[in-house]
Amino acid sequence: MEYIPVIILVLSFVSLLLIGVPVAWSIAISSLLTMMVSIPTLPALTTVSQRIGTGLDSFALLAIPFFVLSGQLMNKGGIAHRLIAFAKTLVGALPGGLALINVISAMLMGAIAGSAMASASAMGSILGPEMEKEGYSKEFGAAVNITSSTIGLVIPPSNVLIVYSLASGGVSIAALFLAGYIPGILTGLFLMIVASFWAKKKKYKVGKRSSIKDVVKTFIAAFPSLMLLVVVIGGIVTGIFTATEASAIAVLYTLVLAFWYKEITVKSLPQIFLDSCGTTAIVMLLIGASMSMSWIMSYENIPQDISTLLLGISDNPIVVLLIINLLLLFVGIFMDMTPAVLIFTPIFLPIITKLGMDPVQFGIVMVLNLCIGLCTPPVGSVLFVGVGIANTTIEKVVKPLLPLFVSMIIALFLVTYFPELSLWLPRLFDL
Repeated sequence: MEYIPVIILVLSFVSLLLIGVPVAWSIAISSLLTMMVSIPTLPALTTVSQRIGTGLDSFALLAIPFFVLSGQLMNKGGIAHRLIAFAKTLVGALPGGLALINVISAMLMGAIAGSAMASASAMGSILGPEMEKEGYSKEFGAAVNITSSTIGLVIPPSNVLIVYSLASGGVSIAALFLAGYIPGILTGLFLMIVASFWAKKKKYKVGKRSSIKDVVKTFIAAFPSLMLLVVVIGGIVTGIFTATEASAIAVLYTLVLAFWYKEITVKSLPQIFLDSCGTTAIVMLLIGASMSMSWIMSYENIPQDISTLLLGISDNPIVVLLIINLLLLFVGIFMDMTPAVLIFTPIFLPIITKLGMDPVQFGIVMVLNLCIGLCTPPVGSVLFVGVGIANTTIEKVVKPLLPLFVSMIIALFLVTYFPELSLWLPRLFDL
C-alpha cells in the first residue's frame, strides 16, 4: 500500500476543514494535492477539473434540482400546517402528544419535501411555540424536531438516495426508494416511544382526544399533499416514469397545489426559484468535488487497500459491518451527508458485496447512519437549524437529545443485521 497519497489526502482535507475552508473546496483542493503527488501540476489540475465536470454529467442528477424546487414550493405552500393538523388528530391525546405530532409531521414533511432542513425549519417554527405554551421545555422540543427531521431523508423521495445510486454505479433508484419506507417508519416509531416516555416522566400536558369527524376533516385537507407520494413513488415503481421525470412532475404538482391553497403568489415565485438555485448550486458543487475525490481514491487504489485491511481484521460479516457502521458514525460527525455518500460508497461497497450484503440494503444503512451525523456538531446542519429556531443552545439540547440518539442507533443496527427490513418491499415489487 502506498501511504503518501493517503496521508496527503487525509491531512490536507482535515487541515482545510479545521481552518474553516468550505467542505466542497476542501474536497477539491485535497484531491488536487493528492493528484500532484503522482503526476505534474498542470495534468493534475486538468484531471481534477475534468472529473468535477464529468461527475455532474448524469441524467439521474437532474432529479435533484427538481426535488429541491418541489420541496421549496411545499415549504412555502402551506403544506406543513395541514400535515400538523392531521397528525394532531391522530396522536394529540397520547402522552407527549405534541412531540409525537412533531415526529409524524416531520416524517410526512421530510418525505414530501425531501429536505431535513426544510422539515426542521417548518416544524420548529410552527410547533416550537405551541409546545412551549403547553409547558414543554424548548430544549426537548428542539431535540425531537432535530432528530425527527432527518427521517425524511430515508423515506422517499430522497435526494441522498439518488446520490447513492450514482456513487454505487447504478443501484435501482426505485428499489432504494421502496427500501427506505420500513427503516424510516421504524426509526420514527422508536423516536415516538422515547419522546412519549420522556414526556410522561416530565408530566407534560396531554391534549384532548379528537373525534372521527375531526380526523376525517384534517385528512381531507392534507390528502392532496399526501397524494404527491402516491403519484411520485407509484409512477416510479410501476415504470410509468423515471425518478428524474418524477421530480419534474413533483414540481408541477406542488406548484398547482400551492396556488390552489392560495399560500403563494406569482410575485413570490422568483424568490422561491432563487432559493432553490442556491441550494442546488451548493449540492452540485459538493457532488462534483466529491466525485473527483472518489476517482482519485480509485486511481490510488485506496478502496481496494482499505477493503483488504478490513477483511484482514475479520471475515465475520457481523464484525465488519459493526466496524463500517462505527466508521460512518464517526465520519458523519465531521462531514456533510452528500460528500460522505459519494466518497465512502466506493470504499465500502466492494467490502459489503464480498460479504453478501445487498447494495440496496447498504444504501439505506449508510443514509440512516449519516442522518445521525446531521444531528451532531461540528457539521450537524440540522442541529444548528433546530437550535437556532428554538432560540436555545447546543449544550442545553444535549441531555434530551441523547436518548433520541440511542433510539436512532438501535434502529440503525436493526436495519443493518435484519436485511428484510429494507429488502422486503423491493422484493415484493420485484425490484
